[in-house]
Amino acid sequence: MKKLLIPMFALGAAFAVQPALATDGETLFKSNSCVACHAIETKLVGPSLKDVAAKNADVEGAAATLALHIKNGNAGLWGPIPMPPNQVTEEEATILAEWILTLK
Repeated sequence: MKKLLIPMFALGAAFAVQPALATDGETLFKSNSCVACHAIETKLVGPSLKDVAAKNADVEGAAATLALHIKNGNAGLWGPIPMPPNQVTEEEATILAEWILTLK
């Protein structure tokens, strides 16, 4: 029984620590539900992240607006399918938004 509990405890601890380690945009993107509807290069359910970056290039306050949309969701900007709110912190939403805007 001890041989089973120790690895399970270690695995559980690794999963508990993982979100705290995700501090870059790409890691956050891949570790959240974003990938269910978005891809970097191509349109899926939602627009590609490169299309989002292009649409918001040189727009003042774009990172803050994108972070708000990531955190709270939005509707009507890219068609009839709404984007639901995401379970991310404000800091994570900002990291994601700033990373998206770097994509070319």
